Amino acid sequence: MTRLITLLLALGVVLMPAAAGSATPVTDPVVMRTLAALPPYRPTGQASGTISLWGHGSFKRDFMGVLVKRWFAEFQRHHPGVRLDYRMYGTASAIGAVATGAGTLAILGEEISPDAARMFERARGYKPTMIEIANGSVDVNFFDYAHMIFVHRDNPLAKLSRAQLEQVFGDEHRCASGNVRTWGGLGLTGDWTDKPITPYSWKTDIDFSLFFRERVLCDSHRWNPATREYVHEKRADGSQYDHGQQIVDAIAADRYGIGISNLRYATPGVRALPLAWTAKGPFVAASTATIIDRRYPLVRIIPAYVDRAPGKPMRAAERELLRFVLSREGQTAMVEESGYLPISAATAARERTKLQ
Repeated sequence: MTRLITLLLALGVVLMPAAAGSATPVTDPVVMRTLAALPPYRPTGQASGTISLWGHGSFKRDFMGVLVKRWFAEFQRHHPGVRLDYRMYGTASAIGAVATGAGTLAILGEEISPDAARMFERARGYKPTMIEIANGSVDVNFFDYAHMIFVHRDNPLAKLSRAQLEQVFGDEHRCASGNVRTWGGLGLTGDWTDKPITPYSWKTDIDFSLFFRERVLCDSHRWNPATREYVHEKRADGSQYDHGQQIVDAIAADRYGIGISNLRYATPGVRALPLAWTAKGPFVAASTATIIDRRYPLVRIIPAYVDRAPGKPMRAAERELLRFVLSREGQTAMVEESGYLPISAATAARERTKLQ
């Protein structure tokens, strides 16, 4: 049966359970190959009890509800004695719920914040156990799209390393050697040599920027003072002018600008740059493939958290549900019911070891 499923996926046949509802068929060849390489779910034993699930979602727009309910409906076929207490109404409440015992499992919509991690450790005396269950999207709103770096279309710059990003957007250079404030500092010559760099970013104290701060600025709070910050605005017609779109539009009008945004907002007036962790490369652009295999440096990770005391086993219900989520069936449901990208077989294998 396993070989048949793998073959069907490889041929482009979408496997959907009867209860999939409005599921979106999988058509991306990279995603299909990724799903086919994942192992099917095999229970390690019967689980029972109630899973109290808190985290990513919204009262107004329960975009996680369809996915979680499908996960649990398929999971219950293997474990009919497990019940679900569903409270997916915001990442901010999730870690606190697990730390206080109100929740037994948290799924966040982004990487854990430093404040939440410290709060849990103060409350419990140890760190929460984290399991990576998904990759953020390439360009789908609400599903943690990757961060991308844009320059004006006339800019001859070909690529950037993490250290160069820190030199441009940061002011403390914790990991890089000094700051860079002109385009000549990034290797450009001629008319570009002494031109000042103007950085553009979302507001530096919101979640989007917290990720960039931790990943690129080595957790420094000090941004380049010249950084121009943007927040969502309402247009005269009542529609929202996203901060990411404002940033791209500003760069398109500023020959010497550079900014953090996403491909969903790209226009002909800008270019996204390939990025690398080190100056030696490899320099890669964001794509489905480079996000799934984590070659692209600014990938967003979707984590789940449980309270597992050191040296103690994880409760069977949460362990089995997470094993299901990491399986071919769980990841297929996630792709069909959300904008997230699946994890690779290598990532899934690594994360399963944390459940043992």
